[in-house]
Amino acid sequence: MHQGDPRQAGDPVRDGDMMQGWNRAIELIEQDLTTDVEVQVLAKAALTSEYHFRRMFSSLAGIPISEYIRRRRLTAATAEILEGRTVLDVAVRYGYGSAEAFTRAFKAMHGLSPSEARLPGAVLHSQPQLRFHLRVEGNSDMKHRIEDKPAFRLIGLKARVPLVHEGPNNAIIEFQRGVDPAVTTRLLELADMEPAGPVSITDNIEEQRTEGSELDYWHGVASTKPVPEGFESLEVPPGLWVVFEAEGKFPEVLQGMWADAATEWFPANPYRWAPGPEMLSVKVEPGGTHGRGQLWIPVEREELR
Repeated sequence: MHQGDPRQAGDPVRDGDMMQGWNRAIELIEQDLTTDVEVQVLAKAALTSEYHFRRMFSSLAGIPISEYIRRRRLTAATAEILEGRTVLDVAVRYGYGSAEAFTRAFKAMHGLSPSEARLPGAVLHSQPQLRFHLRVEGNSDMKHRIEDKPAFRLIGLKARVPLVHEGPNNAIIEFQRGVDPAVTTRLLELADMEPAGPVSITDNIEEQRTEGSELDYWHGVASTKPVPEGFESLEVPPGLWVVFEAEGKFPEVLQGMWADAATEWFPANPYRWAPGPEMLSVKVEPGGTHGRGQLWIPVEREELR
């Protein structure tokens, strides 16, 4: 275990290289919006793995890469509809199987049909082209450490829930409400390693990470003990983890921890997001307005360039 890393957040050379790579990926999308581009190709342009690219894009842009590409293509297609092209011509040009399929996608974005969009006063939506810029950060200290963790298991209860990008996840809220306090007490008896206490775990997220896609959500503990009857388990192999710590107003401090990890720490350190469960350990003081949290994210080293 060690604190920090030889290349600290705010390294302008590494940050600049990272921004150039991500902007190259955006330009590849823009070269021809009428055709799909493989995410693997975009990740290569950004000098990272496809897994890390998908995770980082969602964190930085606020939407999955697949949704961004879909919106950009529909934005370009909308311009052609307004220029007078037929719905069928535009649908074929942008790879939709039929005029009906294109119209459904068009209405999902704009709330209007293509014919209604041509009427005077129609209010439409568009997805601007993203640009990644270097910002000078570092005026606040990010408490983190790198853990080289041996194999362990997660023990607890899990549910398959939809992915929600904004606002509360009601499926998770209902799942947590349904957990018997006696179950949590029993789980705490099994906890014998970090992260301590009951842990919220997300895993097995669908690769596209679109709104409504599914993930496994766990209420569990980290343990080396046998799995009692009535509980599920997940074996986690040995590997590296970055552990962020924060304390402050709840839940804003936790949201800030996720944002800082994506926008400040990963771009400035020689690690990338690795496959595996993500773990959040939270302790909230009486009253529920102040809390402390640890966020555990699996990582792997990147080669220095």
